[in-house]
Amino acid sequence: MLVDSHCHLNYKGLIEDQSAVLDRARESGVTAMLNISTRESEWRDIVATAERESDVWSSIGIHPHEADAHPDIDLAKLVDEARHERVVAIGETGLDYYYDHSDRDRQRQSFRTHIHAAQETGLPIIVHTRDAEDDTAAIMAEEMEQGAYTGVIHCFTASEEFAHKALDLGLYISISGIVTFKNAKDLQETAAKLPIDRLLVETDAPFLAPVPHRGKTGEPAFVADTAKFLAELRGEDYAALCEATAENFYRLFNKARP
Repeated sequence: MLVDSHCHLNYKGLIEDQSAVLDRARESGVTAMLNISTRESEWRDIVATAERESDVWSSIGIHPHEADAHPDIDLAKLVDEARHERVVAIGETGLDYYYDHSDRDRQRQSFRTHIHAAQETGLPIIVHTRDAEDDTAAIMAEEMEQGAYTGVIHCFTASEEFAHKALDLGLYISISGIVTFKNAKDLQETAAKLPIDRLLVETDAPFLAPVPHRGKTGEPAFVADTAKFLAELRGEDYAALCEATAENFYRLFNKARP
């Protein structure tokens, strides 16, 4: 069992030959993939991919980069779209102060709306955070006091302190191919210490291809390379890590459980 908990199968680089991309993933041992949405215009096609492929699931959400372009995305719309049987998560959402492609107040408002959708639907939230640790942690904690929800910090690159805050709130942490990069020493130190029962692996394909594929278009098959590196880093058996992270995926995204 090996799950790519976060990929973008409908993005340029993968969509042109999606069938072959999926075949290569399956040949690498990938048994499930979560296809992530970042803007409303993608929702229909992303859900359609999940309808067509039994090992692909989908999310509904607006990336923080897209918050300015989606002022009309409200709680009711997210909740309504999330009712689809192949939608297993809300997001990705969160805060990105590195690029600031959207107004920060708008990002924070959108993030809270997505959390409210997670609270109402019971689906986990997929959180993107970059250069926004303090605000991300504060919003998650404030909203948790208003109502319980689950979720994952995807493509984790934040501090160990932030990891503890997320774990204390009951969230999971997903590690991408970045952990294999030579300059990712801090991330490697944190990833080695994460509790195995809260750990996920992902590609964020077509981005962030891990070593030895760095510089290529990322694809779900490469999650095996990230998992192998992570197992060695943590001193764990590869098959055991695959099984544990897959079980964590189905515990978190329980709508996808077979």
